[in-house]
Amino acid sequence: MKHKSHLLDPQVLIFSALSVLSITANAAGFALQNQNGAGNGNAFAGAAASAEDASTLIFNPAGMTYLPEGHSLAIAGTLLNRSVDFSNAGTMAMPTFALGNDGGDGGGMSLIPAAYYVYAVSPRLRIGVGLSPTFGNKTEYEENFIGRFSGYFAEIKQININPSVAYRLNDNVSLGFGLNYARNEVKFRQMVPVAAGTQRIARLEGDDTARGYNLGAMFQFLSATRLGLAYRSRIKFHLEGNQDIQGVLNRNIKAELETPDNLSLALHQRLSDRWDLLADVSWTYWNSIKTITATSAGAPVAALSFNFRDTYRVGIGANYQLNDAWKLRFGTAYDKTPVPSATDRTMTLPDADRTWLSVGARYTLSPQSSLDMGYSHIFFKKVATERGVALGGPFTQTIRGNFDTSADLLSVQYNHNF
Repeated sequence: MKHKSHLLDPQVLIFSALSVLSITANAAGFALQNQNGAGNGNAFAGAAASAEDASTLIFNPAGMTYLPEGHSLAIAGTLLNRSVDFSNAGTMAMPTFALGNDGGDGGGMSLIPAAYYVYAVSPRLRIGVGLSPTFGNKTEYEENFIGRFSGYFAEIKQININPSVAYRLNDNVSLGFGLNYARNEVKFRQMVPVAAGTQRIARLEGDDTARGYNLGAMFQFLSATRLGLAYRSRIKFHLEGNQDIQGVLNRNIKAELETPDNLSLALHQRLSDRWDLLADVSWTYWNSIKTITATSAGAPVAALSFNFRDTYRVGIGANYQLNDAWKLRFGTAYDKTPVPSATDRTMTLPDADRTWLSVGARYTLSPQSSLDMGYSHIFFKKVATERGVALGGPFTQTIRGNFDTSADLLSVQYNHNF
């Protein structure tokens, strides 16, 4: 596998430390919604307008101006348990090959970490940095999975370092800007026929580091109403890696992957001394991902088609201040899938429309520290696939079946000001 030398590069050491974690997507496509622990209790409704702790940096950097003087720190972790069950519904057999089984549970348990730090340079100026995975997915079936010729294992991990700055123009308007240094790693496995009745494991792997940016604005209307507007750019990766088929070939490859940009408009509304209303609508421009083509020596050698379309997400939530120590959280959200049809639904990213139901709480430990807890269950719409596979010669297959997916998320976040 062809790589650049990264010896003793601190940035790469940070990326490598996080990349050992197994990451599973919990937002549409392979985006990761859980950029903090506090927002999980509200289904991340109104995240770009909340500005409660240092994790506001990732959702809207302008929110840093709402944090107290001094230093603000937030450290979060989310356990995500995802179930992906496939049931066959008329898959056509390839010549001389047994169909196989339903592949077992393609999901699994993952840990999503995040950490944020913000410093008040002056009453109007804030600087900060965040570290979190922004995109990720891992799906793995048994090797005798009926859809193995389309793919039985895929993993994508994107770790992001996000230095940011924010400035309060006046009592009503704050602006924020961030840079994104991201590392993306992609791994994919499928079975390929090499002769009558014989199959081999084919592997594709690649990685790259690239840069992007994000922008934010916060508008305070009177004391009770706050609007947040946030944008995060696309990031284009020039992946380098290798293609390997057991006992057949091993060669260097290149591929381009452009992760999507997104835009969010959010509301934080104070209803009373105890109640806050949160809401948002977000758009993710997934049309940046149509077909990922791997090339070797300039010639295409493999391609994975997605044909993603642009999507939206809407969320609504509430906070209730029970007493001086406890704040309770509630939320729900609807997330639209970027997969346009059954023929475009892959085995390793069998995405579907999803609905969040969430509860959580913040417990104040002291005037300087607090602890957030949140739980979400994600209901996925049951969907079908009718994925065609062409592997050359007489080896063709159409995989017909249904996916039943669900996910549970449990988050904890520690906040400290000093």
